[in-house]
Amino acid sequence: MMLKHFYVKHKNDNKTPELIKSLLKSVIISLVLYISSSCSAQSLQDSIYDPGYLPPQDSSLKVNVGDKAPDFTLPSIKGNNVSLSDYMGKNNVVISFVPSAFTPVCSDQWPGYNIAETLFKKYDAVLLGITTDNTPSLFAWTQQMGDLWFPVLSDFYPHGKVADQFGILRSNGISERALFVIDKKGIIRYIDVHDINKRPPIDGIIHALEAIENK
Repeated sequence: MMLKHFYVKHKNDNKTPELIKSLLKSVIISLVLYISSSCSAQSLQDSIYDPGYLPPQDSSLKVNVGDKAPDFTLPSIKGNNVSLSDYMGKNNVVISFVPSAFTPVCSDQWPGYNIAETLFKKYDAVLLGITTDNTPSLFAWTQQMGDLWFPVLSDFYPHGKVADQFGILRSNGISERALFVIDKKGIIRYIDVHDINKRPPIDGIIHALEAIENK
C-alpha cells in the first residue's frame, strides 16, 4: 500500500525507479534489523537460567561511603584491560556488579542502562559492568543482549578478587548485586548492596551523581 501511494505520487518523475529502490532498501533494512532484534531477544530468553530465590545478601562490606575506592584492573570482553585508575581525574565512575550471566534479573538490568546513557554522560560518568563470570561467557551473554555502551569486565581470575576487595563476594563465589558511585578523586560517594533477587532502581545513582556535580 505504501509503495502504491509512493508510485502514484511520483509516476511522472524520471527519478522514480531510483526512489523506489531507495525506499525498498530502507524497508528491507528496517525489517532485517527488527527480525534480528526479535531473534536476539528470543535467543537470550531461551538461554536464561533461573537460579530461584537466593538469600538477599551474603557478604560483609569492606568499604564505606567516603573511603578511597580500591583500584583494580580487569579484562574486558573487547580484549583490553580496564583499570579504575584510568578514569581518575577525568570521569565519575559507576560500578555495577551483577551476580551471573544468563540469569533473569541481570539480563534485564544491564540493557536498562542503555536507556539512561545520556544521563550518565550528563554527569560526566562512565559505567563499568562487572561479574565473576569468565570472559567468553560474558561475551556470549552480552552479544545476545545487544549493544551495551559500557565496558563489561570479568572478575573471574583470581576468582572474585575485585568483588572481595569491595566486600561483596558471596560464599558461593558470585558477587552481590551492588552499585558503587565513585567521584573523580576516587572517593566512594554512594553504595547500594541490593537484594540480589531484585533490580535496583536507577534513582540512587542519579541522585549521587547530582550531589557530586553540585558539590
